[in-house]
Amino acid sequence: MSTYYFVGSGIASLAGAAYLIRDGNVVGKDVVIFEESKEYGGALDARGSPETGYFMSGSRMFESKYNCTFDLMSSIPSASDPAISITEETYQAERDVPWHNHARLVDRDAKIANFHSLGFSERDRLDLIGLMMTPERKLDSKRIDQWFTGAFFETNFWFEWCTLFAFQPWHSAIELRRYLRRFIQHFSAIDTQEGIFRTLYNQYDSIAAPLVKWLTEKGVRIEFDTTVFDLDFAEGPGITVNGIYSRKTGGDRVKVTLFLPGDCVFVTNGSMTADKAFGTMDSVAALDRGKRSGAWNLWETLAAGRPEFGNPAAFDAHVDESVWESFTVTVNDALFFDLMQKFSGSAPGRGGLITFKDSSWLITVSIFHQPYYEAQPPGVSVWWGYGLHYDKPGDYVKKPMAQCTGREILEEVLGHLPFADRKDEIIAASTVIPCVMPYITSQFLERKAGDRPAVVPAGSTNLAFIGQYCELPDDVVFTVEYSIRAAQMAVYSLLKLDKKPTPMYKGTEDPRVLLQALETMHR
Repeated sequence: MSTYYFVGSGIASLAGAAYLIRDGNVVGKDVVIFEESKEYGGALDARGSPETGYFMSGSRMFESKYNCTFDLMSSIPSASDPAISITEETYQAERDVPWHNHARLVDRDAKIANFHSLGFSERDRLDLIGLMMTPERKLDSKRIDQWFTGAFFETNFWFEWCTLFAFQPWHSAIELRRYLRRFIQHFSAIDTQEGIFRTLYNQYDSIAAPLVKWLTEKGVRIEFDTTVFDLDFAEGPGITVNGIYSRKTGGDRVKVTLFLPGDCVFVTNGSMTADKAFGTMDSVAALDRGKRSGAWNLWETLAAGRPEFGNPAAFDAHVDESVWESFTVTVNDALFFDLMQKFSGSAPGRGGLITFKDSSWLITVSIFHQPYYEAQPPGVSVWWGYGLHYDKPGDYVKKPMAQCTGREILEEVLGHLPFADRKDEIIAASTVIPCVMPYITSQFLERKAGDRPAVVPAGSTNLAFIGQYCELPDDVVFTVEYSIRAAQMAVYSLLKLDKKPTPMYKGTEDPRVLLQALETMHR
């Protein structure tokens, strides 16, 4: 029987393994996943305890048009109830805790701004429509701030859009164009965020853990502490992998030889959470510029002299333009959540994101429904936030977020709220774990056609690229949907299955959606 190898255990590899079994009729014992760390899940990394504090690099949002995600997850039993699927569990959570934001933007006076007005000038509207209509090929190497005037970046629309998706003015105009078109159905509710939702628990507990449980029960093997650092290619025309070079932590170099015609290799090239570093309540999360991640090193090795494998330097060589910091807060009393509910007008989990638009760090917080961790005990609550302007001095803690401990980050956040006078009580009941991520928005960086390799490069017989740094026309990176779609396309293509990938929703082809979007632009 053929063997199917995955490099990395993020959601792309886990989804790919599931597609092999579900749609390719592959036996689970013939699937091997190499993972350089001791944990699976990649960016779906939530961990911790009520005693030491919960932590995660990020928290993903979902919407009903994630067609690949919900199709695949409809086959996987949920964490909360094995009788229902992850898809059913997630939609039930959305029905139980729907979003309707009453406090999307907060001003410098700790008052809720008029966030329903998007603040466009006629020039802004024309520029926005023009970007959406411009062919991608004309946007190669163009930045967002090269398309819009400076005034655009002071509109409520930009504050709401950039903090929802983590865009910066220097990011790729191509990626913003794709996002505008892919999520045009959310224009009319960008202020209240209706139609956006989260999983029942964090995405590690709600997606990664039950998916791995299903895979391992089918016989899939995950080889932890194993770094893949090169592939061996057969001589001659085309692209055929016949060997995988790996190394166990502290061990010797090992070559896995592929010797059957059906053997396949699926590589997650690059990682948005590579080299992430966590801090503590009293220590800083130190930025790691060492580029030690196997995901980046492997891609650089493979791409050297092979332009068909993309250009990793477009994404991993500009840390100052891709880094920002998040933080997870564990609280042991009800004070903060009670005060936030009174201020925001929303119960936990129902309000969506709250952005302090005048904060120098451009802080956004999310008050989750509880519990947000499967094993989270009563009386303990968790919330999360991030600052997109990681390198600027704070308004209350007079130094950059990059130089702040968890305690100082919480102090800065509380300074932007109307109950800052209660900060000592709130801080005493909180554990804050910051996380700095050098490459978190690297997939958004200025790029051109060819910088990301095709899922299956031309001439490849048994190699596919999956994850956030392969090229899927029209779809948007920085989403779980993108990684799962890449995995589906890779499996269907290499196995030559008589199946078409799950159709992608395109709101730009629906006249009603377009009309709503145009009307919203005049708010």
